[in-house]
Amino acid sequence: MKKIKINPFLFFLFILIYLELLIKIIMCKNIWSINLLYTFIFLIPIILLLTILTKAFRPLINKIILFITTILLTIYFEVQFIFYALFSVPFSFSTIGLADQALDFVSIIKDAIVANWFFFILFFIPLILVIVLNKKIDTKRYTKYEIISLFLMCVISYGFTYLTLLPNKKGFYSPYKLYYNLDDSISIIDTFGMLNYSKIDIKRQLFNYETEIILETPSDIVEELPEELKEYGLNVLNLNLGENKNEIGKINEYIANQVPSNKSEYTGMFKDKNLIFILAEGFNEIAVDENRTPTLYKLSNNGFVFKNFYSPVFLSTTGGEFQATTGLIPTQEILKLWKSKSPNINYALGNAFTNIGYRAQSFHNWTYTYYKRQTTMETLGFSNYLGCGNGLEKRMDCSWLPKDTEMIEQTVGDYLGKEGNFVTYYVTVSGHSPYNAGDNIAHLHWDAVKDLSYSDTVKYYLASQIELDKMVENLINKLEEAGELDDTVIALVGDHYPYTLSEAEMNEAATYYKDGIVEVNHSNFILWNNKIEEPIIVDKVGSQIDVLPTLLNLFGIEYDSRTIIGKDILSNYEGLAIFSDHSWVTDYGTYQARTRTFTKKEGVSLEDESAYITRINNRVTNAFSISKLIINSNYYNYIKDYS
Repeated sequence: MKKIKINPFLFFLFILIYLELLIKIIMCKNIWSINLLYTFIFLIPIILLLTILTKAFRPLINKIILFITTILLTIYFEVQFIFYALFSVPFSFSTIGLADQALDFVSIIKDAIVANWFFFILFFIPLILVIVLNKKIDTKRYTKYEIISLFLMCVISYGFTYLTLLPNKKGFYSPYKLYYNLDDSISIIDTFGMLNYSKIDIKRQLFNYETEIILETPSDIVEELPEELKEYGLNVLNLNLGENKNEIGKINEYIANQVPSNKSEYTGMFKDKNLIFILAEGFNEIAVDENRTPTLYKLSNNGFVFKNFYSPVFLSTTGGEFQATTGLIPTQEILKLWKSKSPNINYALGNAFTNIGYRAQSFHNWTYTYYKRQTTMETLGFSNYLGCGNGLEKRMDCSWLPKDTEMIEQTVGDYLGKEGNFVTYYVTVSGHSPYNAGDNIAHLHWDAVKDLSYSDTVKYYLASQIELDKMVENLINKLEEAGELDDTVIALVGDHYPYTLSEAEMNEAATYYKDGIVEVNHSNFILWNNKIEEPIIVDKVGSQIDVLPTLLNLFGIEYDSRTIIGKDILSNYEGLAIFSDHSWVTDYGTYQARTRTFTKKEGVSLEDESAYITRINNRVTNAFSISKLIINSNYYNYIKDYS
């Protein structure tokens, strides 16, 4: 009886559909839709090409290519899975080179694999199949005419994929817009699959693409100011918006259609005070406790108290840093442009304050070149940045993990007791994962958490955040000793939630259920000054991109709010928190982009819910597009030249 042979086409058809469905289940949470048909159609040319590669040579060579191809596919899908498990976004080729010392955190990757072992194993099924079916897969060489026929089928099917984009070019999430215009990686994967997302990603890195901008009218953006706010005026400058060519013209047109945020009773409240801004590694509201972290608890519940604040994770610390210090959205592509082009960002944290005569300094108690900070700190306005490797290692122990408290001890002398006002920026590291028995910082504070009824991983995380609490306590003491406490504002945000904790682990210490996409990012924005006698409660939704414009307004710094994506949380502008997958939260509810569902908050009403969702989706799309255009075109340099 003749043995049945499996054609490589059928083998690749099976394993690629399997891998694509598996990655969709993990990333998109939804596979049974019309998008599945698009994924299948766009896979056909790839499968035909792989079939040609495994049938064009001698059988042994074809067999080797079959094995190598299967291994590479398995590795690539595994990499995408682990990257997503860590950062909640798929890997983009624009990320390559963002963190030169990424291998320093191999243990984090290991922990992610252990925590997600079941799916990790499932991605190895194709590799197991190619080994088991080795002798049954037909790698006999095709004739020249068969290869030509396959190649023609590949070309025709590839051309057909483009035809499928044409019927619906105007829908908000239409395949056409996703393929050509929208920067929405999850939706692209949901529609076309992972391999075609990678193709689109590479194409965009090589040839750029035209981002979608949806022009709004003033009535779409914000309600008319109430009478009591009109007297304060608006955060707007007299900009020259006449340029109408290329990317500059697109941004000008967008800005001309925006309504500026308003000034308020809080405008200039901190004028002539000093600012210490802390970007705290892994800080989240679950770490704040009256007994374990009394200083963080005190500051979180006094000064300005933001009840609905989010720190959305956008590719680890560098994404949190970009959001909080520039007020722009940080996709992987935007971060790459920021780090490679060194654009002028004259509204960024350091620049905004040095422009009004402040002394600026920044410190980071880890490798000073990590995430290319030796370059990006200058774009933020900190030309005298000090980290481990360019001077800070001479003052403190920089071996892993360095102490945040020691960084304070060794740096306050650089700005306290000097003439003039200062703005100081700290990027901490003691709260970094992994959270386990090997964490030397957590061991310092283990006694404070060892009896808690949480899993060990959660307890190690909470212990690491006690170091942050001690740092802030020491900072306040140093300010008081120097007589500068009343004249200094402390601002603190987390760079991201502790994303190596699982959703279940986060909920062990949470006061309410946190989903893994939106509410897991709910956190504190500490904004405190010793002279604020009563807490100022702010219920409006805000996020990291709103931090910078809020500070600019409080310190009385003139700026044009139309040119920053984030908005002053204390203004009348509608609150909005934007997440990496295009989900969002407003004062009216939560929109989950992956399922296209909107959940309204209790007690609120909307006249036209569908129109509201469309309007906010448009605003979110613009936030991604304009952020990219601003950095890519060095737009703030244009403002500097023409304002």
